[in-house]
Amino acid sequence: MAAEELAGKIGQTTEACEALGVARSTLYRKRQPATPEPKRRPRPHRALDETEREEVLGALHCERFVDKAPAQVWATLLDEGTYLCSIRTMYRILEEHGEVRERRNQRRHPNYTKPELLAEAPNQVWSWDITKLRGPVKWTYYYLYVILDIFSRYVVGWMLAHRESAALAQRLIAESCRKQDIERDQLTLHADRGSSMRSKPV
Repeated sequence: MAAEELAGKIGQTTEACEALGVARSTLYRKRQPATPEPKRRPRPHRALDETEREEVLGALHCERFVDKAPAQVWATLLDEGTYLCSIRTMYRILEEHGEVRERRNQRRHPNYTKPELLAEAPNQVWSWDITKLRGPVKWTYYYLYVILDIFSRYVVGWMLAHRESAALAQRLIAESCRKQDIERDQLTLHADRGSSMRSKPV
C-alpha cells in the first residue's frame, strides 16, 4: 500500500495519509491481522444419519401419527419399546421439511354473510329506535320513540314518553301497523340490540 510505504519512509503516519488523501483509519485497518474464519462445529457423534432421519419422518407421517404432536408420537413409541430420537429432534426434522405447525385437523369457520335488509316498496321494512332527550329541568329526561320506513324515509309512528318501556314500544308499533294497514307477515321490523328492542313483547 502506497500510504504504508510512505509512512515507513518518513516515519509519520498522519503526514503520509494527508499527502496521499487516505484516511488514517483505513491504514490502521489494513494493518490489523485478518480475522480467522470460525471453526465449523463438528457433527455430534450421536447425530442421526440420513437413513435414521428418514425413519423418524416416516413414523411422523404414518397414518396413526399423522395428526399427533411429536410429544405424543414419542410417548407412544416409547410405550411400545421403540426409541427413535428425542422430541426436540422430531421437531427439528419437521422444521427442516417445513412441517412445524398444528398437525391436527383444523375446523374451518364458514364465511358468514352480514344480513342486509332490502326494501323495494313502502311498508316492507321499518326501522325503529328510542332516543333519550334532556328535559327543560335538570335531571329530567324524555324518551323519543320513532319508527321509520326505510324505503320512503317516512316517519310512520312516533311517541314521546317519560320512560323507556317495551310495553310502550309494543303499543306504538301496533298502532302504527293499524294506521298503515299492515297485513300479517308483510313487514320486517329492524332495530338495534337495546333492551327494549330485544324484549319478548316487541
